[in-house]
Amino acid sequence: MEETFIRIQIPQQKLYYGIQFPSVVSPLSSATSSSSSSLSHLIHSIQTQKQFLETLLLESGAVLLRGLPVNTASDFNDVVEAFGYEELPYIGGNAPRQNVSGRVYTANEAPHDQKIHFHHEMAQLPEFPSKLFFFCEVLPANGGETPIVLSHIVYEKMKKRHPEFVERLEKHGLIYIRVLGEEDNPSSPIGRGWKSTFLTQDKIVAEKRAGRLGMKLEWLKDGGVRTMMGPISGIREDKARQRKIWFNSLVAAYTGWKDERNDPVKAVTFGDGKPLPGDVVHDCLRILDEESVAVPWQKGDVLFIDNLAVLHSRNSYTPPRRVLASLVK
Repeated sequence: MEETFIRIQIPQQKLYYGIQFPSVVSPLSSATSSSSSSLSHLIHSIQTQKQFLETLLLESGAVLLRGLPVNTASDFNDVVEAFGYEELPYIGGNAPRQNVSGRVYTANEAPHDQKIHFHHEMAQLPEFPSKLFFFCEVLPANGGETPIVLSHIVYEKMKKRHPEFVERLEKHGLIYIRVLGEEDNPSSPIGRGWKSTFLTQDKIVAEKRAGRLGMKLEWLKDGGVRTMMGPISGIREDKARQRKIWFNSLVAAYTGWKDERNDPVKAVTFGDGKPLPGDVVHDCLRILDEESVAVPWQKGDVLFIDNLAVLHSRNSYTPPRRVLASLVK
């Protein structure tokens, strides 16, 4: 019997303008075994019902696929491949990640006791993924949710509460500044070294790749590098939905880009170089938290996110936990 997807409801969903956020679907078949036939039915269902899943994504911004016969990184890679999207190489991003299988990587490997603050994936770069996939391979012992929030709701609330800030943000954009070591630092949430950031050990190649992103590099005596990105827009137009969105890593940078090399308050400024008002940034953090949805992971869950429509974060957790990710153009 061919699997089909049905919508289900979970307690954590929120209602915005009559639309559930996120959408949650499950295979109609109750079979959740790890047999190859069960997985192959799922792959076929995704291929034949891609339009249905994409319609849900356009409608709600995020789709949680629950009750899937997906157990391993390889299974997850097959699921991502079934959608037929082109992979986006992770060049220029901040998070320490390791390739696991095919086009599947570990999610941000920041220490488990640290919260990763809300951001759009690679919003500080001119080229960013259009969609993200997350997969729960190992259930967290406690915590470890991946909270999500609708970007246009954040924009609307910020414009109402802080119109002058939003006007300056729209006019000037943002500059992101980060100091990278030579090698990865797994103890830092932004600990990706420049060699893995630019996928090279050659400084000249790194400069070329940074230049293509519009990023300026300043090499340091200790082998590290200071990067400056911007000015780059902090508000964008979501053309598919015809609305403005809060598209940036402003809060994540200002409150979370901290390690022995980086001071988060200096990590992001307005595009004219002027500092951000801390009280407004922290009020934005409150809005993000208030409007967010944090669904506890279940093993085998796949979360499908439109990166333009939705910001995501990560709660601290008690190990073990293994959530994998894949980015697409």
